[in-house]
Amino acid sequence: MTAKSLLTALLPLVSDLSRELPEGERYRRLLEAMRALLPCDAAALLRLDGEWLVPLAVDGLSTDTLGRRFKISEHPRFKALLSSPGPTRFAADSDLPDPYDGLVDGLHDHLEVHDCMGCPLFVDERPWGLLTLDALDPERFEPIELDALQAFASLAAATVNAAERIERLANRAEDEHQRAEVYRQASGQQSREMIGQSKAHKRLVEEINLVGGSDLTVLITGETGVGKELVAQAIHAASPRADKPIISLNCAALPDTLVESELFGHVRGAFTGAMSDRRGKFELANGGTLFLDEVGELSLTVQAKLLRVLQSGQLQRLGSDKEHQVDVRLIAATNRDLAEEVRSGRYRADFYHRLSVYPLLVPALRDRGRDVLLLSGYFLEQNRSRMGLNSLRLSSDAQTALLAYDWPGNVRELEHLIGRSALKALGNCKERPKILSLSAADLDLPNVVADAVVEQPATATPAAMTGDLREATEHYQRQLISACLERHHHNWASAARELGLDRANLGRLAKRLGMK
Repeated sequence: MTAKSLLTALLPLVSDLSRELPEGERYRRLLEAMRALLPCDAAALLRLDGEWLVPLAVDGLSTDTLGRRFKISEHPRFKALLSSPGPTRFAADSDLPDPYDGLVDGLHDHLEVHDCMGCPLFVDERPWGLLTLDALDPERFEPIELDALQAFASLAAATVNAAERIERLANRAEDEHQRAEVYRQASGQQSREMIGQSKAHKRLVEEINLVGGSDLTVLITGETGVGKELVAQAIHAASPRADKPIISLNCAALPDTLVESELFGHVRGAFTGAMSDRRGKFELANGGTLFLDEVGELSLTVQAKLLRVLQSGQLQRLGSDKEHQVDVRLIAATNRDLAEEVRSGRYRADFYHRLSVYPLLVPALRDRGRDVLLLSGYFLEQNRSRMGLNSLRLSSDAQTALLAYDWPGNVRELEHLIGRSALKALGNCKERPKILSLSAADLDLPNVVADAVVEQPATATPAAMTGDLREATEHYQRQLISACLERHHHNWASAARELGLDRANLGRLAKRLGMK
């Protein structure tokens, strides 16, 4: 590397520091500059997050790589890179499994990465993450001196450091203690991470950060499986109560009498089996957050008692006249249309308005675009680790199928699909593969467009089968729902059962399709 080439690579990075750029774009430009200086087929910037490495930017790797979280103890190459103070190049015949095997973008064959090197990044003399370079040609990095990568790594660390300082200055008005606590919790609990880059997801995260700093009661709505509990945890983590507990209760899982005992506690002898005094969820959450999931299932009686606690902060355990004062922030979630429940007399209007001080709608997976691939990457990496595979990836037709599917079960359905498909695909292999690639056939998603062609009545107009994929899908959905409603004499609950959907989800889908 000459001084001139190093300066050429440095200038755009210095220029970027004075510009307002999203973090992902800033880091993408960093990798672009590195690939111009050190030619390779794939590059990645990963941040050290406790015992995990989190991809912040990739260039030349599949989109789902950004959703993966690499556990260092399960990836010996990453472990070796982090344990070295400087750059490391692996021998082309190294028997250490490569975490990027099968993930190079645009390749459809099981062609593995052959030439690999990387370098740790240090910010303020502490390990911050990794820069990695990979090539399919086993001799690609022969002419490159490791000092060249070390020089660029120093520039990259300076860029990262400066970018983080700029961000801290821009966010000085925020509570630094709160932000540190949020980061600590996210580091220690990977399951709480929210993954996505779509506009809908970013708007949700912005709202979470906005309402998180307040003490307002939040009503989280959305279809089954969108991750409402994850959103509740994120709101709590972004709040001044983050160092206090978040206590959860699924209101649909218990009968009324037990719901009251769970919420308010009881004293000895309050009912058969109450052998001792017991604090309820409100008291356990004192100072913190209480999350009530499936709050639409609460009876009118329990709603009235909850309303009193929310208004006064005082409660009585079952069987006791003694008042207990609590300081609790309430977050509730439901997949029901509570406004409609109020109009039908199944829900108290005063309780509904008390819950929906700040309504927050979690977008359906079908409305999040390519987030489905990032989430797939997260679940693929989980299953790769669980199944002891070197690599678990998606073929191009599988990615297309995931993007085309309507996801009535949302993120939960995606998680189960990836786990089920990976297990079946592995079971179909005669020998244990180094790289297991899931195809569209392995996913076995309902092909609604193909079904529409088969099921289309003879009287259908040709226009019904033209247009883009979404139009064709929605046309078929209208036909299917209409036919199902006819069979059940327009009983929506019965139709929902036949279609395998939650009644509220079917209602929302019909409304979106212009059927209500």
